[in-house]
Amino acid sequence: MNAFERYVTVLRGGVPDILPRIPIVMQFAAEYIGSDYAAFASEYAVLVEANCRCARDFGFEQLSAISDPYRETHGFGGHVTYVRDGVPRCTTVLAESKDLSLLLRPDPRSSARMLDRLRAIEEYRRRHGRAYSVMGWVEGPAAEAADLRGVSNFLMDMLDDEEFAARLMDRCLAVGIEFARAQIAAGADTIGIGDAVASQLSPAVYGSLVQPREKALVAAIHDAGGYVRLHICGNITHLLPGIADLGVDILDIDHMVDPVRVRRAVGGVVLCGNINPVDAVLRGTPAAIGAYVREIYRSAGNPFMVSAGCEIPSGTPVENLQALCEPVAYATGTVGE
Repeated sequence: MNAFERYVTVLRGGVPDILPRIPIVMQFAAEYIGSDYAAFASEYAVLVEANCRCARDFGFEQLSAISDPYRETHGFGGHVTYVRDGVPRCTTVLAESKDLSLLLRPDPRSSARMLDRLRAIEEYRRRHGRAYSVMGWVEGPAAEAADLRGVSNFLMDMLDDEEFAARLMDRCLAVGIEFARAQIAAGADTIGIGDAVASQLSPAVYGSLVQPREKALVAAIHDAGGYVRLHICGNITHLLPGIADLGVDILDIDHMVDPVRVRRAVGGVVLCGNINPVDAVLRGTPAAIGAYVREIYRSAGNPFMVSAGCEIPSGTPVENLQALCEPVAYATGTVGE
């Protein structure tokens, strides 16, 4: 059973030999091959080499095309500045205006940073065929709207100008769908959706404005033949009823979220996480990390895949990531509490 087969077996409700391991690596991966974050985010060949080396050396089941939140934002007209040792920076196109005509119309096949991600996906498939899962990435409607408007402005819009917030998210949703479809056509079998700002919303605001748009994005990805991995950083406990109705295939859970409670809410969705990436993975010991993986698995139950609650931090000891990815036999039957 190769990495891709193991991954798909779990998604289809089967029993693989070991738990799939799908941690997100960005700056760690760049530095692992002697490069830096600026090159990783701006040159698809660096991103591909870094992820392929990590997958080979640590035993990942998935190669990822994620690098930063600003692929679509750049297509909308944002100016990106690359940072050697940090996430790229991007101008906020609508920081001073609600005029949607200021936004460009991103085309995934001609917008430079979106096209770069497509090329990464194509290169993964050229190198490895179906040996690994390949995950593309899009920003969720709330996250992309916040990138274009600024987080504080957008959160205020959600409260005092719902009509504008909805129109902006609809523009973001349309681009997200088009970008996801292009990545699937390029060879991605899974699309990650990052919608971190959603964790800051009340259940009522999330349910009325964001959840229906996330659900439409999930449906469009499924219609295009892809699986969906939802990643909302932070505490999503208060949003679980809405998330349970999205129809995602994989749900990442951050370290402050109780996996038992999530399992009760979402049923048979594949859970992924929730190991603290800083306190446990960066600063922990290999023995403690291995024990934590088994404890989370016991609590969350099947179906389950191994990851930290968020990105593997820069500076993580190699032996700690090795411990996170140490093979764990897939337990038959129900193992959750």
